[in-house]
Amino acid sequence: MPRYVYKPFGYRRLPEFGGKGGARCPVAIVGAGPVGLAAAIDLALHGVRTVVLDDNDVVSIGSRAICWSKRTLEIFDRLGVGERMVEKGVTWKVGRLFHRDREVWSFDLLPELGHKMPAFVNLQQYYVEQYLAERAADFPDLIDLRWKNKVIGIEPLDDHVRIGIETPDGPYGLEASWLIACDGARSPVRGMLGLEFQGRVFEERFLIADVEMQADFPSERWFWFEPPFHSGQSALLHKQPDNIYRIDLQLGSDADPEEEKKPENVIPRIEKVIGHRDFELDWVSVYAFQCRRLEKFVHGRIVFAGDSAHIVSPFGARGGNGGIQDVDNLVWKLAMVLKDSAPESLIATYEEERIHGADENILNSARATSFMTPKTEMERIFRDSVLALAVEHEFARRLVNSGRLSRPCSLAGKSLQTPCDEDDTVTPGEPMTDAPLEDGEGRSRWLLNAVGGDFALLCVGAEPPQELPSGLRAIAVATASHRLVTGDLQFVDTTGAVAKRYGDGTTYLVRPDQHIAASFRAPSSAAVKTALERATGRTSE
Repeated sequence: MPRYVYKPFGYRRLPEFGGKGGARCPVAIVGAGPVGLAAAIDLALHGVRTVVLDDNDVVSIGSRAICWSKRTLEIFDRLGVGERMVEKGVTWKVGRLFHRDREVWSFDLLPELGHKMPAFVNLQQYYVEQYLAERAADFPDLIDLRWKNKVIGIEPLDDHVRIGIETPDGPYGLEASWLIACDGARSPVRGMLGLEFQGRVFEERFLIADVEMQADFPSERWFWFEPPFHSGQSALLHKQPDNIYRIDLQLGSDADPEEEKKPENVIPRIEKVIGHRDFELDWVSVYAFQCRRLEKFVHGRIVFAGDSAHIVSPFGARGGNGGIQDVDNLVWKLAMVLKDSAPESLIATYEEERIHGADENILNSARATSFMTPKTEMERIFRDSVLALAVEHEFARRLVNSGRLSRPCSLAGKSLQTPCDEDDTVTPGEPMTDAPLEDGEGRSRWLLNAVGGDFALLCVGAEPPQELPSGLRAIAVATASHRLVTGDLQFVDTTGAVAKRYGDGTTYLVRPDQHIAASFRAPSSAAVKTALERATGRTSE
């Protein structure tokens, strides 16, 4: 019996059935999973109204995505649920790799201090969806969350989208200026448009078993190549909240998914892993390795994000994290377009940047699959030799691949970033790194929270230009060697971490998704304005 109690959110009769349908909504979002709900909340923070359509009325069944990376947690923190996720989740940063019965090596994903969010938190997807749905309720005038509203038709038009929807009260139609498809790997919206994934489906299958038990396994990621309890295959162990453990076991390519999911077949496998019978199955699933994506993510006024746009194998935690980073990239651009603050062509840069991110995830996922499941004898000899050398040699450890764990991709060289001629600490296109601060009243703060979700000019040990473009905030950080005279938004680098991570005397233009758009030494007002115009798609120069 599942440990989590699934409570329906509840269907409500809509005004459309009383002849009181509203005007065209700015954005319709299909899918109330983590990606769709994050998009709705972020749009609400930008003052944009959305209608969220989901064909179910409960959170996702089973733990599904459980590993949330530091960058994704920082995004969730900006949306208002990050601290809650960390409080409930299992925090970890150490991974251990085993070959047969020997530990090969261990790694630390966040060895330095001075970050608000941990390297990773394990938290079942149903909790994440619950927290996001509850956060969405804080915006009753901006987020219209409609459960049991199944999309059954899509009609793309030049300047909007018509949507056919089925409900318990019957069908109705909705018009939206934009539609974001966040409806998962089997995306009905993608199917209605006749779009197909491109890429590769591997033969390998894995069994997921969520097991509730009392155990003393540490909060670490344990991965085995050819473990003694599962000969010739691979296995993974993760700790989750509520005394639940995720166990992944590689199956043969000829495995029958329905047979493998039966308790009488799962339980003996789990007993071999944990060595006792004192456990209860919470959820079981079987999945195939896939590395695929759409050729294009933007189709007129319809935009795909998350698993509806791309899908990767779960090792490396790149699926859910990649989806959240998709909408983090998309939302500020869409909000600017809807407010006529940027040209519609800005949406094309979402496709440019997030296809780059998807391809990076797909490449890492495909390489992990090849290393974990060698197809030839030569590949197996190479894999086993690397594992043997990695016990003592650092160079070999860089070749071991049990899933390169999710990291935000760099957007360096993409069209919105201003090229950097200086040898600055952070290259334009890189995501920001957090650091501790104090505000003017001596209170502890965090750099990413201070920057927020709008364009900002971060001045590290540097005075901002006297004139800034309208609406652009200047955030001045005084360092040990540079005391500033700037007023309201001044902070102090009390630990030296900001100067170390960003370079003393450097100024950065920061995008709303907290990627660096430009870097300067003593910038002029004109230089900042030019960089901002480029970062918002108003010029390419």
